[in-house]
Amino acid sequence: MASYNSAETERILGVKNSVLRYWVDEMPLIQPRKDLSGRLVFSGRDIRLLLRLKYLLYDKRLSIDGARKQLEKELSCEWQDLHAELDAVRSELLKLLIQVQQS
Repeated sequence: MASYNSAETERILGVKNSVLRYWVDEMPLIQPRKDLSGRLVFSGRDIRLLLRLKYLLYDKRLSIDGARKQLEKELSCEWQDLHAELDAVRSELLKLLIQVQQS
């Protein structure tokens, strides 16, 4: 499973470290682990949730609370099939984004 440190995550999202840390503090759905040195390590799921969060905040102009509620709604049981399809598409897009950034 792919994992990304904070610097890589900031680059993928295009946000500063302070914004990333704020989002992690405000969004219990995003649960990075810490490596042996105590640095945050984000999973592919975390990255996908953060990209969705950024879209909800910046493009849809939701508040952080509104975005949290929307993400929770999207992850609820009634949305599972759609969420699974979207998650697969987001995973592929994330792989492509990382490949382009590494080129």
